[in-house]
Amino acid sequence: MGEYRLGQSTRYSKMRSILIIQPNSTESMTEGLKPLVDSLQFKNTAHEYFTAPSGPKSINNEDDAHESVKHCLPALQKVLGQHDGFLVACYSKHPLVPILKEQDEVKANRKPVTGIFEASVSASLQLIHPEEKFGIVSTGKVWETILSDAVVDFLGTRDEVSKRFAGVETTGLNATDLHDAPAEEVRKRMMDAVKRLLKKGSVGAICLGCAGMAGMDEMVREACVEELGESEGKRVRIVDGVVAGVAWLEGAVRF
Repeated sequence: MGEYRLGQSTRYSKMRSILIIQPNSTESMTEGLKPLVDSLQFKNTAHEYFTAPSGPKSINNEDDAHESVKHCLPALQKVLGQHDGFLVACYSKHPLVPILKEQDEVKANRKPVTGIFEASVSASLQLIHPEEKFGIVSTGKVWETILSDAVVDFLGTRDEVSKRFAGVETTGLNATDLHDAPAEEVRKRMMDAVKRLLKKGSVGAICLGCAGMAGMDEMVREACVEELGESEGKRVRIVDGVVAGVAWLEGAVRF
């Protein structure tokens, strides 16, 4: 079964509400986002969660992303009026982001919508210095091309992007593997991918390129320190798209 919880709606009926949409059907991945969002302590905003009621268990390519829309949109259309902002928690150029923006309820009330990909790229560009680049660590190899193309689409021409974007390195694991595979294997693959990215030089920020990587900041930091040394390794910004997205929406719904 999918998940859509409104247990807090009465209690927070006068509060702002942000709906965090997890467009695959693995509820444990949605559960993994909650401690991260709670840690932000936006006490005047209710954060509700939606898990796809069916469809792909893990979004491993663009076909999965498009397939997930079919399983999410009918249920989402019924609740758009109950929320003030929407976060699509899939690290891709997910079609739900533009589709939700075109819904009558969202357009008429100018409700903000973003995805964790868009939020993390925007945050990274504001965090890095002019001579630095940001990069992305993601899951399966297919995302190297998909996310690189998505950055170009989001930011502009490839020549301009090359000045700010170091590229994508991947772990070879899919989103569900991040939690189901042996912890040491996940740690090794994550750290190896981070180190490959850092070897490209001048990386000032690393985006966690999968919602399933929520809470994996420490192993990314460890890889940064091992590769660059204590001082430089601690200077690299680690950008979680869920945190970036929720933080941006918090400001957007206030306006």
